[in-house]
Parts: sequence; structure tokens; C-alpha cells
Amino acid sequence: MRNISFAFFMLGCFVAIGQSDPTDLNIKTLDETLKHRLDVVEKLIDDVLWFQRLKDIAYLDKFFITGPPLAKEKNSTALGAGNPVKFWAYAFFPKNIDTSKKYPLIVLPHGGVHADFTTYYYHIVREMVWQGYVVVAPEYRGSTGYGKDFYQKIDYGGLEVEDVLASKNYMIDNFSFIDSKRVGIVGWSHGGLIALLNVFNYPKDYQVAFAGVPVSDLVARMGYYNDAYRAHFEASYHIGASANENVEEYRRRSPVWNVHKFENIPLLIHTNTNDEDVHVLEVESLIRALKAEGKKFEYEIFQNLPGGHSFDRMDTKAAKEIRVKIYKFLSNVLKPERPIKSYDQLQVAGYGF
Repeated sequence: MRNISFAFFMLGCFVAIGQSDPTDLNIKTLDETLKHRLDVVEKLIDDVLWFQRLKDIAYLDKFFITGPPLAKEKNSTALGAGNPVKFWAYAFFPKNIDTSKKYPLIVLPHGGVHADFTTYYYHIVREMVWQGYVVVAPEYRGSTGYGKDFYQKIDYGGLEVEDVLASKNYMIDNFSFIDSKRVGIVGWSHGGLIALLNVFNYPKDYQVAFAGVPVSDLVARMGYYNDAYRAHFEASYHIGASANENVEEYRRRSPVWNVHKFENIPLLIHTNTNDEDVHVLEVESLIRALKAEGKKFEYEIFQNLPGGHSFDRMDTKAAKEIRVKIYKFLSNVLKPERPIKSYDQLQVAGYGF
């Protein structure tokens, strides 16, 4: 209702400034513009929540940094063509940080085809910072909340992977107290795909990785998802072709077709049989492919756990107990000052009591 009312308000504004016939307006374009503007407002509100909810335990900032140039330039001869893409990244530091010491870093890319890093991850970030991790969460190209132009810079499974790597490099280059030899990457869903492709493509940059319910095979995914989902990838500003028309491009962006690059750093993969977003068949295919290549890794296929796609990111006791497993896996390599080893510790980390 709010969107409809605002749309009519916008129409009135166009009439007031000299648009004699509002029916000439492209309502679809107006609706799309409104959507992006509301995304910006939601992002600003959520950023306030981040600062308010974590101020007792963490220093929080957002950095404006760069990744590679666009995958597709609208006009290759235009002023600024070929410039690096600019994007924001959240950084979370333990409030009791001692800069004379070295701290492990976790890179935490968000999920979603077009989405952003929100307070959905509040308890997870809090649990990480409590343990003594510095966390960076990049708003890589295509993220929402930054307007239409940034939205259309999307490069799913492509240069967004380098944006995430750039955020990791930024943290190491700018903060001497971050230990470059204790870096992990953690991601769920699309973030899981990004985590996997980072460790596959840049094996020397990470010491450990966790991929939860990771998007694993875009070719299979295009087969079982609907036209609206496929349209995100087939858009002219993105891949610009269907999987049927350019299957190799979809394979290039899929972890299952890149497992041969994996160099056996500690890797943990989780999936859930009732996942309503990333079908378990995708992750099972990834697991089989890694095994076929003789790779060493750990995995767990959970059976019909409540929450489906979000089963281990929720605030249920079962989800928290699974996160304890994840943190134990990470801490074996990253050695934070105060590793979470029990449910009771996780409760204290998440709630302060």
C-alpha cells in the first residue's frame, strides 16, 4: 500500500513540474526506480541498527574501496571506462582490541542474487567478534541498497569473487594487527558459492573455509528455478544469455565445475535435505565432485532440520549448536583468543549472559 501511494505521489510530482500527460510515463520504470530508492532507505536504517546493536562489543565502520573494472562496459570509450568498481565493505573489530597483538580475520560475503549484508547476521557477527575475530563483510557489485547503477554491476560468480578478495586484501594492507596467515572465509548460499570460488581461485589467500548451503551448480539451478530467477542472469547487463545458449559461462561461475582447483585447505560444507532455496542435489553434486578429484574436506548433510535454507543461521537451539561445530572447525586453524567450544559460551557471546 505504501508503494502504491508513493507511486501516485511521484506521478503528481511529474505533473507539477510540467509533465502534462502522466500516462506517457513508463510505470514499470517508475516502479523500478522506487524499488531502488526504498532499498537505499532500508539500507540506511539497517546500518543504524548495526551501530546500535553492536556498540557494546565491537567497533564498526564501513569502508569505500575498489575491485576490478566492470565485466561489461556500457560504453568502452566513455570517460571513466575501465575504472575500478567502487563498493562498500563493513568491518567489525572487537571493542577490547589490543593493536600490539595479531588477530585472525574472517571474510563474510552475504548471500542472495541481489541482496546485501544486513542485521540478519547480527548474532553471527556478534559471536565471531566475541571470540576475537575481526570480520569484513563486503557489499560486492550487484548488492542492493546502493541504487540501480550499482545493482546492474552484478557479476554473479564472476568479478564479485575478486571484490570479496579485495576486501580481504584491504583489511590486511590497512591494519597491521590482522594476521595474514590466519584468514578464513565463511558464507552461506550465494555467499557459500563466493567462499568456495575464493578458495578455489586463490588458495594461498585463505587458511580455512566454511560453505553453508552453497549454490554449487548454476547449470542445474537454471533447470529447476523459474523464469523470474533466470531473468537475473539473462539480463543484458549481466550474463546476457541463458544456460542453454552459453552453458560454459554458467559452468565457469559454478563451484562444482571448478573443484579441480581446490588445494585442500581445511574446508567444511553443510547442507540440509529440506532446503527450499538451494536444492540438496546441488550440494550433493559438489560433494561427489570433490571426492572424485580426491580432495580432502569435511561435510555434513542434515536431515530435514527446521528452517530449511536458514537452518543453522537462526536463533533456535539446534541452529546454535550447529554453529558451535562451525566455530570449532574454524578455531582449529584460526586460533582466536576466546574460541567458542560450547553452547553455553555461544549464549554468552550472543546475548552477554
